[in-house]
Amino acid sequence: MNKGNLFDLTDRVVVMTGACGVLGRSIVKYFAAQGAKVVLLSRERSAELAGTLVDEIKADGGEACYFPTDVLDRASLEKNYDQIMEKYGRIDVLLNAAGGNMPAATVPPDKTIFDLDIDAVRKVTELNLFGTILPTTVFAKAMVQQGKGSIINFSSMSSFRPLTRVAGYGVAKAAINNWTKYLSSELAIKFGEGLRVNAIAPGFLLTDQNRTLLTNPDGSLTDRSRAILGHTPFDRFLEPEELFGTLHYLASDASAAVTGTVAIVDGGFDSFSI
Repeated sequence: MNKGNLFDLTDRVVVMTGACGVLGRSIVKYFAAQGAKVVLLSRERSAELAGTLVDEIKADGGEACYFPTDVLDRASLEKNYDQIMEKYGRIDVLLNAAGGNMPAATVPPDKTIFDLDIDAVRKVTELNLFGTILPTTVFAKAMVQQGKGSIINFSSMSSFRPLTRVAGYGVAKAAINNWTKYLSSELAIKFGEGLRVNAIAPGFLLTDQNRTLLTNPDGSLTDRSRAILGHTPFDRFLEPEELFGTLHYLASDASAAVTGTVAIVDGGFDSFSI
């Protein structure tokens, strides 16, 4: 622990799944700017985007590398583990950001629960839940050997209360919260207090991924957007950069006694009633 600067992330090896996603791209750039060595893990079809991202980080003086992965395939993850250990020899922070939703795993206004595509719900649950569990059971081995490491899972507002249009996704993210709390105790009791597990639950962000859901073709807000903002005391959508401080804190020694928490960054959405 650097007692002189508890927030120092210099030379920490930060591994991120879903690194080429909308949030992932900005987060890995942030950690690299803080002096961390970032490892981008993403699907092989994102290789070109990942390569560009690595080049941008290096151009800014940072350290980064990319390995293709499949978060639902242990063999692929084990290969990544060997690649990371060969290159850096350790893993200090694991950001489990791989996830997502599918239209078929939702119940739109013109349908009912009886129209729900169970196979789609299964796929969304598998990606978000097992796409977090599997990487953890592979990469946490390095943390056990080191006696220290921080795992940060990605939760959601839908994990606390059921939101319309995200049936499968909400179930999976609720499970992430439970897994986070369970694993925090399991690792600390059996391998020591140096291993910590937390989660971040972002509020609503307006990104290219959800723009068609939250805005009309002319750029005006949809009814869903107005409902969200009507329940958000800040009365605005969040910016990706507003997650950086919480992620930095959970990754650093500043949160050395913090484990099993779900940090909410939502502009007050979860705390608002009427």
